[in-house]
Amino acid sequence: MSSAEAFYASIRAELDAIRDAGLYKRERIIATPQGATIRTADGREVINLCANNYLGLSSHPKVIEAAHEALRTHGYGLSSVRFICGTQDLHKTLEQRLASFLGTEDTILYGSAFDANGGLFETLLGPDDAVISDELNHASIIDGIRLSKAKRYRYKHNDLDDLDAQLKQADADGARFKLVFSDGVFSMDGTVARLDEIRRICDAHGALLGIDECHATGFMGARGRGTHEARGVFGKIDLITGTLGKALGGASGGFTTGRREVIDLLRQRSRPYLFSNTVAPAIVGGSIAVLDILEGSTELRDRLAANTKFFREGIAALGFDIKPGEHPIVPIMVYDADRAQKLSERLLELGVYVVGFFYPVVPKGQARIRVQMSAGHDQTTLRTALDVFAQAGRELGLVR
Repeated sequence: MSSAEAFYASIRAELDAIRDAGLYKRERIIATPQGATIRTADGREVINLCANNYLGLSSHPKVIEAAHEALRTHGYGLSSVRFICGTQDLHKTLEQRLASFLGTEDTILYGSAFDANGGLFETLLGPDDAVISDELNHASIIDGIRLSKAKRYRYKHNDLDDLDAQLKQADADGARFKLVFSDGVFSMDGTVARLDEIRRICDAHGALLGIDECHATGFMGARGRGTHEARGVFGKIDLITGTLGKALGGASGGFTTGRREVIDLLRQRSRPYLFSNTVAPAIVGGSIAVLDILEGSTELRDRLAANTKFFREGIAALGFDIKPGEHPIVPIMVYDADRAQKLSERLLELGVYVVGFFYPVVPKGQARIRVQMSAGHDQTTLRTALDVFAQAGRELGLVR
């Protein structure tokens, strides 16, 4: 067998092992815009409970209209990276609007939030520096840290005593600059970082603080500014990364926002920014319209909070084991990967679209159904979904 044939045989064997372990992920096809209800490719209308469409803006008429207008006035794409010929007035407008919305000085756009994290740490930190990371941080943060030459420290999830201990160790190791980095909201559990306490610990050690706000921007906090607003440290975070692909319209694109000189250095040195095409004009135009909506009213944020409270109380009353919290991410714990897949399949048969999460997305033995609320849902729809969960849960022996 040639080396090439052996390579492909090895890939097939690995895929077979994934299937045998019950860990194979199958993509489901939908044939409608993203929304509170969707139609699958086989024609079924189902309640959608697994999108990151927190504010229901993915197909909002004003957002679509703005995207169409940007397409008409600014074209389909720039065919280039920003520093050559890929920057338009729309990009600069969106960057300043995001900075104002998030309480910072300047913003830089990326093709994705993964790129924002991928281009952050290597640019700003060197071998004499330290980055201290929550152990459950998103994969993009982990990969971004790996690309840097900084010393790496990891603290137990949301354990601030351990964070303090890791910062003391970084001090003892002679770190020049120290950056603590955490998800604002952890996507698998819906855990909200205790940023007010983390900020105090960072200040005691002279450390910078950065957060990933992908599951917070637009709806966390009284005005939807994010986790830092919800925790009372608005304007006191050094670095914020985030996405345009969830609550802020659900398309694609990411950003980093912070002090002006930091953003300027990222424009000079951040590799995903320098070597990737700029965000498409239609996405930029739609994202500006999203900010107009959010700055004009908290109605969508308030409706999302009410839906979250209603569903969390309802699913707990049925007897399901859920992770506690107030975030619209509602993890329904099943623990076994195969059982999680069977539950998601039965729910889909009954008209509710959810997905089972299991290793390597979550740790082994922590399989779950991750339900996500949207402002696009109404409580009649959510009552129907709860009835479906009750039936499927009884059939699979998860509830009585």
